[in-house]
Amino acid sequence: MERIVKCGLIQAKNVEPVSSPVEKIKKAMVDKHVALIEQAAKEGVQILCLQELFYGPYFCAEQEKRWYDMAERIPEGPTTHLMCELAARHNMVIIPPIYEEEMTGVYYNTAPVIDADGTVLGIYRKSHIPHCKPGFWEKFYFKPGNLGYPSFDTRHARIGVYICYDRHFPEGARVLGLNGAEIVFNPSATVAGLSEYLWKLEQPAHAVANGYFIGAINRVGWEEPWRIGEFYGTSYFCDPRGQTIAQAGRDKDELITAALNLEMIKEARQTWQFFRDRRPETYEPLIEL
Repeated sequence: MERIVKCGLIQAKNVEPVSSPVEKIKKAMVDKHVALIEQAAKEGVQILCLQELFYGPYFCAEQEKRWYDMAERIPEGPTTHLMCELAARHNMVIIPPIYEEEMTGVYYNTAPVIDADGTVLGIYRKSHIPHCKPGFWEKFYFKPGNLGYPSFDTRHARIGVYICYDRHFPEGARVLGLNGAEIVFNPSATVAGLSEYLWKLEQPAHAVANGYFIGAINRVGWEEPWRIGEFYGTSYFCDPRGQTIAQAGRDKDELITAALNLEMIKEARQTWQFFRDRRPETYEPLIEL
């Protein structure tokens, strides 16, 4: 019997100038996303993921302490609380990536997974943290995640999360599959140039290697005054065969949706027996080197 789940991804431009007060920036982006979430609800979306650090600009383009004020506690922070209300109202699973403050001075790049009844099932903390030119100074803001690669049994599907730079590492993508994820969401902030061809290559490869669906989200536009590159959108869904089944445009705010038939996972894994034929006893060098 078919298991059809309608999923959505939101890509959006930053609204407020980065010189504005932090709370004003946050409110403008939250309000913008609330409207897009309402649109998703009208279109019958059951699982919805937002872009990395969705309620502001990609502030890692500079190293300034003022951006620490963007961080919130999870689940008691106001953004998580609001997203829980929206999830329960619309019977929708929502993944809203947030700048998390675990304790004073300890911060993570985090995605809570909120079930369709408004319950926070858990969180994923970004594991791989880049720190490189031009303007990806993430170690100034985030500790590496310490919770592994969990999957979450939501009302509509079992899902996992991998955040932006994580996608360059196949090891965690494999663990997500072994932990039972049927759909993996990768909220990102990536710019045109060196990594753009990888955007079209790596995640379909993860989908094929692990036999699950992927929803990849990227923000859009130029963020002034940093101009570290164009956030080129093109958010997409791909299936366990690595085929793109829905894709957003390059330069505009957009909600894209796709009806995912989760029965395709069984078909793909019975065709390509990668989980049966893997040899974990031979992989010790992966953790020794």
